[in-house]
Amino acid sequence: MDSMGTGPAFGGPDGGEPWHEEPAAPETAFAFEGNWRDFAKIAFTNLLLTIVTLGIYRFWATTRERQYLWSRTRFIDDHLEWTGRGKELFFGFLLATVLIILPFALINMITQGLIFRGNEGVAAGVFIASFLVLFYFSGVARFRALRYRLGRTHWRGIRGGSYDQGFKYGLSHMWKYTVGYLALGLMVPWAMVSLWNERWSAMSFGQLSFRSEADFSPLMKRYLLVYLAPFVLFIAMFALLAAVTFGFGGMENENTALGITVAALTVILMVGVYAGWGIVYLAFYAKYMRIVIGEMKLGENIEFGFHASTKDWLKLIAVDIGLVLVTLGVGYIFLTYRHWKFFITHLEAYGEVDPDALTQSETPMSKHGEGLLDAFDMGAI
Repeated sequence: MDSMGTGPAFGGPDGGEPWHEEPAAPETAFAFEGNWRDFAKIAFTNLLLTIVTLGIYRFWATTRERQYLWSRTRFIDDHLEWTGRGKELFFGFLLATVLIILPFALINMITQGLIFRGNEGVAAGVFIASFLVLFYFSGVARFRALRYRLGRTHWRGIRGGSYDQGFKYGLSHMWKYTVGYLALGLMVPWAMVSLWNERWSAMSFGQLSFRSEADFSPLMKRYLLVYLAPFVLFIAMFALLAAVTFGFGGMENENTALGITVAALTVILMVGVYAGWGIVYLAFYAKYMRIVIGEMKLGENIEFGFHASTKDWLKLIAVDIGLVLVTLGVGYIFLTYRHWKFFITHLEAYGEVDPDALTQSETPMSKHGEGLLDAFDMGAI
């Protein structure tokens, strides 16, 4: 996209003017400049302190990791800054524990008591009500975590945020996913894309508002593959098992061999079925991310893109699994680094921005961190 004013223009490898002056080599709007050796010092220290404190330090560990990752992430001509604090995450988690986790643990005990006393109908009503409340708060948690992260992310001293508290979004999360699954699950892509649009369209950075207008229809072909893949894979598995069983049928005194063979083959095929379905779903998710990010805008002049292919995602996850297995689980501490680098490396921005024209966001600052999201073990983006 050509420069149209006094601000720096930027673009990706597919076209557009580079944001910097010639004759420097072309650069993209986003770049990650960290390295795993520097991150390792933080990761291993965090691991040790988390173990010593029985897990309590993990909130401060998360803050240290984000401070490093954000500070090594460049957007145009300046780096991001993470201004969140560990105590915000800690108190946010405590608040979620007191208001959500403990009450529902108590409700679960009450439900079991009702069942033992023969009040199954009342117990079922209590269970359904508690499930609906959890369903609602899982949506609120996702919204408020994104709001918090934008509010603690600074670029040139400017931060993001939202005036919306996320309570209305929680209702949208409920009814849209309900519609998606009641339609035999066929409208789940619509729910995913619609909620992405709603979530991001409520956010802003500085005085500029985000806008997302992605369409779910380009996702339907891949989603139908995800939808049908389990049936096809399981039918193929049972057909192969039947063929093996009948193949042993004409042999005498081979019952033991038959049992061992079928058992081993069943395990192998089950792993293959789940791995195959996972790959099909990953192809769907890769396209989902390209579509929803590709339809986002900030203000009137900044557009975004995400160019990670299914192959890129497969390589990321394969190396993740190998890293964790080879290191007997220790490699898990590097996954945050790998995932952030992957996201920034494949993220693009196109258009023009005048940093001097940006003004500070007036959205209210969240007082607590992502405790509710942490309680549900969900990702904000």
